[in-house]
Amino acid sequence: MANKKETAAPNVSVGADTEQPSDVNNNSITNYLPKNNSKALETVSMAELYDSVYPSKPPLIDGLLYPGTYLFVGAPKLGKSFLMAQIAYHISRGIPLWDYPVRKAAVLYLALEDDYRRLQERLYRMFGTDGADSLFFSVSAGNLGNGLDEQLQEFMKQHTDTRLIIIDTLQKVREVGGDNYSYANDYEIITKLKQLADSYGICLLLVHHTRKQGSDDKFDMI
Repeated sequence: MANKKETAAPNVSVGADTEQPSDVNNNSITNYLPKNNSKALETVSMAELYDSVYPSKPPLIDGLLYPGTYLFVGAPKLGKSFLMAQIAYHISRGIPLWDYPVRKAAVLYLALEDDYRRLQERLYRMFGTDGADSLFFSVSAGNLGNGLDEQLQEFMKQHTDTRLIIIDTLQKVREVGGDNYSYANDYEIITKLKQLADSYGICLLLVHHTRKQGSDDKFDMI
């Protein structure tokens, strides 16, 4: 009976297959996994996931704006910067926006297509003399991978109550040599910014222009 069981394995085919080791069917996927555990796939069971407690991320503006990374896209000269200034001002002062409750926090607004004079005029027209101590502006910054990362991290160390960073516009902080407008290139840029936002639990608003070439699909305009 033992001899019969030993010969029950399927016969190997002719040709190159005959050079395969005879115990190939005894190998499992575990034999091919990396021996270094650091390279193994990290997993979590559904039960472990349910048992884990994660810190909550309350919205900045109830029902409207939450921690995370957003693209705010529109054609030039539609008032995107005015809207960004309004959002930044209301959050920095904790003032309801369009009847939406707002949680007060420090805000950094990179107005990279402005200068301080134009910025002063716009803010004065919008809010009068009511300033905000927790709303910070800069009209110049480094590029991604060339200073911006460190600048943002240093700012958040100095202002630990920061919950919103607005970058106006995304094009102004593209990596040096990042004029290759491919999907992969854009995806990599957004991924880096998302990692920054997620690591600090903040909201990152990225202002971006639509393209000049028309399209029936609005998302293709981005």
